[in-house]
Amino acid sequence: MKIKDIELANISRFRGELMGAAMLFVILFHVSLPRSDAFFGLRRMGNIGVDIFLFLSGIGLWFSWMKGKLEERAERREEREGKGEERGFWRKLGDFYKRRFIRIYPAWLIMAGLFYVPDYLGPRKFSQTFVDLLGDVLINWDFWLYDELTFWYVPSIMMLYLFAPFYMVLIDRHAVYKWLPVVMVMWCILVQWVTPIHQTVGHLEIFWSRVPIFFIGINMGEMVRQRERIDGTGIWMILLMFVMALSASMFLEQERHGQFPLFIERMLYIPLTVTSVLLLNRVFRRTPSWFNGVMKWVGALSLEAYLIHAHFVLVYIEPYRLGYWLTFLLTVAITLPLSWLLFVVCKKLSSNLNRLIR
Repeated sequence: MKIKDIELANISRFRGELMGAAMLFVILFHVSLPRSDAFFGLRRMGNIGVDIFLFLSGIGLWFSWMKGKLEERAERREEREGKGEERGFWRKLGDFYKRRFIRIYPAWLIMAGLFYVPDYLGPRKFSQTFVDLLGDVLINWDFWLYDELTFWYVPSIMMLYLFAPFYMVLIDRHAVYKWLPVVMVMWCILVQWVTPIHQTVGHLEIFWSRVPIFFIGINMGEMVRQRERIDGTGIWMILLMFVMALSASMFLEQERHGQFPLFIERMLYIPLTVTSVLLLNRVFRRTPSWFNGVMKWVGALSLEAYLIHAHFVLVYIEPYRLGYWLTFLLTVAITLPLSWLLFVVCKKLSSNLNRLIR
């Protein structure tokens, strides 16, 4: 029996569901569990949710960039006909940054303020001075300075967004530069073991080790956009890579946790992320529409859920020691309504901010 081809377009088709799954993986990762538990290694694998976010974000950015490119070409045709005005790269770049800023920054500003301001008015564990408070709330600069991990994903993704347009222009003009993620993997090795580099930027390992998968996502964006396929027999290679990466990562976490540089495991996360996404697509093709709808809803709230779940919900549930799964379910049940409320508020703020910028 012929195996159906693997349709890369399904990455876009099920993007919402994949983001929802990634968010649940992250919450599973953050719920504490004793190392002696047999589930400890697999629970640690929930960390891959971050890599899935970054991979899908890279693909989504390519779609957005190419849509802007097509609009630019249409405007140039109008200009030749005397109907339009010049758009230019810098205007397109400004639009790109504006959309990212409006989506992320209002939610970030609200939640960072709710976290760092009470800390500043209280024991000052994070923000030691008023200037430090401003830096933490506005750009989370303690992450870049001292590897303060409270909300590390947000400053990381904003930094990646800063450089993404220039990378997309580069690979659009010179496809050979799609090999740059290999250079980024090499950089992770240098950061870990070349002493001067490690002493300077080694504290940002959690950022550097996630950079390659983001740009690999951008590289795959055109394949997804063009609805390319992988021969169905390729599923065996995908399964082989998935099993090898998953089992190796689980062994490292279960048996050797704390005894190896984490970036080593995160290099395994690269093939694990890509294969997990492709395999999850095959799952979402078969799950009921109501289930997909729920996962897509969770995915739509993933930014808000990330900002809320660990430091505003989970931290208050865990002291009751209700057990791993009950703690997880309660965290999800409380986080999602709060995330929806934050989403609605930020959508209103974003609409007003968009009008103001215009």
